Amino acid sequence: MDIRKVKKLIELLEESGIAEIEIKEGEESVRISRHSQLPAYMPTTAAPQQAAAPAPEPPAGSEPMETSGTIIKSPMVGTFYRASSPEASPFVEVGTTVKKGDTLCVIEAMKMFNQIEAEVEGTIKSILVENGQPVEYDQPLFVIE
Repeated sequence: MDIRKVKKLIELLEESGIAEIEIKEGEESVRISRHSQLPAYMPTTAAPQQAAAPAPEPPAGSEPMETSGTIIKSPMVGTFYRASSPEASPFVEVGTTVKKGDTLCVIEAMKMFNQIEAEVEGTIKSILVENGQPVEYDQPLFVIE
């Protein structure tokens, strides 16, 4: 299935009130869901998928995550990168002042790099993901105060 068609389906989902859409085209199919923990694109020609393991419980006595400030969450499943290339300096560090629309990181999904931008003005209080780590949909990435 052409990636442009998938992008159009995502746009259709975002513009409408639909929570989920599934399209089959020959032997290929794509299922896009707003609130799913599954990857956005799962080809049916691939090997059978095993159920995802539940998220590990936090260790006993651990502190709950601080919630003061604005939490920037991942809009997709992919790989988190703090810089545009391995040689480049990170987009932001803890303590960096950002304006709305500034690039915070990139997430690689389906061989495409997607810039994640600041939703608010403020200072980066914490970076919650390590460079090169996989991220899930709606996973907290940054806290901006």
